[in-house]
Amino acid sequence: MAGIAFGRFDDSLSAASIKAYIAEFISTLLFVFAGVGSAIAYGKLTSGAALDPAGLVAVAITHGFALFVTVSTAANISGGHVNPAVTFGLALGGQITILTGIFYWVAQLVGAIVASLLLQVSTGGLAIPTHSLASGIGPLEGVVLEIVITFGLVYTVYATAVDPRKGSVGTIAPIAIGFIVGANILAAGPFSGGSMNPARSFGPAVVSGDFAGHWVYWVGPLVGGGLAGLVYSFLNLSSDHEVLTSTV
Repeated sequence: MAGIAFGRFDDSLSAASIKAYIAEFISTLLFVFAGVGSAIAYGKLTSGAALDPAGLVAVAITHGFALFVTVSTAANISGGHVNPAVTFGLALGGQITILTGIFYWVAQLVGAIVASLLLQVSTGGLAIPTHSLASGIGPLEGVVLEIVITFGLVYTVYATAVDPRKGSVGTIAPIAIGFIVGANILAAGPFSGGSMNPARSFGPAVVSGDFAGHWVYWVGPLVGGGLAGLVYSFLNLSSDHEVLTSTV
């Protein structure tokens, strides 16, 4: 297992690193625009009706497809994280330095905010939906749900994109990552919203000004992503593997 490293400013501010931050910004922007946009579109088509099973499936498929595409497009530049929880899990597993991870976070969060702003402007000022807990679901239950589903996401990233033994599975890594996100939204969407991604929750919260219960969508995904990084690294990655610079 590679050790956790803070990193150096000259490496984190190199030309290649800056290109990676730009790639993360663009990919996160596109992912959040499609994901949040699908929820807005459903509300528009149903005159603001509550999300029903068909709407849940549509939103889950949109997120899965969008993540598949955005991970694929950024893979050869930044590794295609598109998610602060993925970056955090990779940092704890020694796959990216802490310093570079912080810059990834900034790029991802700004991308999510810009995407939400673009949606607000381009939809004529329609409300930007935010993640929130369903009726009857407490904060602790929401955190547990987000921990479990984000663990599944980041564990999938390690197994299909990071592990040097992945073989031919690595060629379908973006598909596998998109599938697990779509499946987790179907499972957790009616309860916690199925975020798995602090940036996906943060952008809409900033633009809408609604931060009620927002901490759930940081604590849950970061704990889940961090645990996945530690567990997969300790159990499945041997100490003689070279540190990878990308996830795909």
